[in-house]
Amino acid sequence: MTFSRPGDPLVIFTPSGKRGHFPVGTPILTAARQLGVDLDSVCGGRGICSKCQITPSYGAFPKHGVTVEADALSEWNAVEERYDRIRGLKEGRRLGCQATVQGDVVIDVPSESQVHRQVVRKEASTRPIVMDPATHLHYVEVAEPDMHEPSGDLERLADALRAQWSIPSVTAPLSVLRKLQPTLRKGEWKVTVALHKGHRDEGFRILDIYPGFHEGRIYGLAIDLGSTTIAAHLTDLRNGSVLASAGAMNPQIRFGEDLMSRVSYAMMNPGGDVEMTRAVRAAINALAEDLAKQGDISPSQILEVVFVCNPVMHHLLLGIDPVELGQAPFALATSNSLSLDAAELDLGAMNPAARVFVLPCIAGHVGADAAAVALAEEPDKSPDLVLIVDVGTNAEILLGNTTRVLACSSPTGPAFEGAQISSGQRAAPGAIERVEIDPATKEPRFKVIGCDLWSDDPDFDAATAGTGISGICGSGIIEAVAELRLAGLMDAKGLMGSAEQTGTARMIPQGRTHSYVLHDGTADGGPLITVTQGDIRAIQLAKSALYAGARLLMDEMGVDKVDRVVLAGAFGAHISPKHAMVLGMIPDVPLDKVTSAGNAAGTGARIALCSVAARAQIEATVRQIHKVETAIEPRFQEHFVAANAVPHATDPFPNLNALVHLPQVSFNTQSGGGEGGRRRRASERAGT
Repeated sequence: MTFSRPGDPLVIFTPSGKRGHFPVGTPILTAARQLGVDLDSVCGGRGICSKCQITPSYGAFPKHGVTVEADALSEWNAVEERYDRIRGLKEGRRLGCQATVQGDVVIDVPSESQVHRQVVRKEASTRPIVMDPATHLHYVEVAEPDMHEPSGDLERLADALRAQWSIPSVTAPLSVLRKLQPTLRKGEWKVTVALHKGHRDEGFRILDIYPGFHEGRIYGLAIDLGSTTIAAHLTDLRNGSVLASAGAMNPQIRFGEDLMSRVSYAMMNPGGDVEMTRAVRAAINALAEDLAKQGDISPSQILEVVFVCNPVMHHLLLGIDPVELGQAPFALATSNSLSLDAAELDLGAMNPAARVFVLPCIAGHVGADAAAVALAEEPDKSPDLVLIVDVGTNAEILLGNTTRVLACSSPTGPAFEGAQISSGQRAAPGAIERVEIDPATKEPRFKVIGCDLWSDDPDFDAATAGTGISGICGSGIIEAVAELRLAGLMDAKGLMGSAEQTGTARMIPQGRTHSYVLHDGTADGGPLITVTQGDIRAIQLAKSALYAGARLLMDEMGVDKVDRVVLAGAFGAHISPKHAMVLGMIPDVPLDKVTSAGNAAGTGARIALCSVAARAQIEATVRQIHKVETAIEPRFQEHFVAANAVPHATDPFPNLNALVHLPQVSFNTQSGGGEGGRRRRASERAGT
């Protein structure tokens, strides 16, 4: 065990947010283990397995209150140099077992170095899509060269396309021109071309050429580029089917967990925007390579990419400094859709002539991801009033029907995704994802990702032996906090009681507050998983921002209730509607009117990938959506404060109250232990 003293260097790990002070000379792997950071190691720190690779970050980090100097870690040693020489380390990587603490440092743990690697929760939906892709295959027979009628091979290919397919004119990038002549001759002047036509007046472009009659498949990528997670779907451009899906954490998270932190990083660090752009493009290339391998296809078969993302991610993907998005009036460089060459974005893990389409943004804080949700869910075609909530680090909210559609963005932060939670982690095998607490005994039971059994099942321990119980993910912490309220262990203000007040030893003191023990695995060397008062506060802040955004849209629409609610986003499909309503995340409606759309933004990306008509449709739709700016609306703070209560300080929630019993307890420590404690002691004196 390494013992720290005040003044020792501060080590901060991302994306977990865990931090601690450690003496100079402490190996990063040792610090990670003592803090419970998910950093892999098979060889026990001998520098053999390379599983513990980490990425240090340097510069100013105002969010964390540190500046990381160039000498914050020890210099490369012989072990790292030998490994890099023989097997190679990615640029900027270090071995956590060899690099030691020399000063304050921010350490990013990449997904491949985590024991509990993230489960992709942004799966592709099976929603039918009307196929109308921008890229098609065309077989043509081309006239051979004639000395008496001199003409270039490209020009004769264009003549053949005009005569045989009524294609008026074509262009070809240099990558196609390089292979044009050998391909024509190999195919004996019969070739198949992959021809791209955008929905605007962009003309036809040859993306690839194949000798003879080519029946091979061509593919596109639909990419939902989120603040925390990147999800990509390899899609067959002939029938819209998804061949493979993959996801990864956005590496920009090491520069800031939320959007404004990343904007601040760009402001405070010259070249910071370029650094973040480079990081996210590298991650997208890695995902494309992974998908090609999963689908057993050549990367050259990927001919199109569609991106949906929020405005900050939009600008950083394009290599545009997002500084203007960090201050009023939150101006976008452009709100229109974009059609680009993949090469312009340094996307080399696909066909060199691949085309990129980026959906339009709605406004400065409501981006192409919200536009994609609108494309997938079509609130403008809904006869009833629907509230669509895309839950994530930055929540996008749509409210509308056939008469009008409103939109806003609400800064919920990463708590819903397991970050900023004491035992929080990303959704991965071993993470608690479902929670129930018995109101009578106050005892919990739970489910973990990777196992279908509840924790009170006799076979649970054997079934989870492989993954263990490692932490709690976003859906788990939502259910845990709601269950604490339903069991009378937490009052409406979000305060938890003591063991004496609540009658359960699972309430343990932690400073001036109390924590609820959800799982104690310390006897077997595992973690102590608790829900702390700080965790509850983080969830309160996140859900209050979400609810306040929804209420602002309802105010603008002039209504006090909605007809139905659709949950979307990275884990929208995994949120229990009942628990979401107990928390007060969403307005009160009958529970059967709360549905999940899964990753609606990803679905919208796939629709746009497979249909040029849909691209034109969403461009027209976004111009009709009215944006409400939460940052400058005076009522946002009023709604936010009222929404701090669980479920709400003033809104009555009649549908919820008809369904569940919310105990009327109070654990205000300044009133003699709270009314809940006074009632229990009185009943004990009465012998009941």
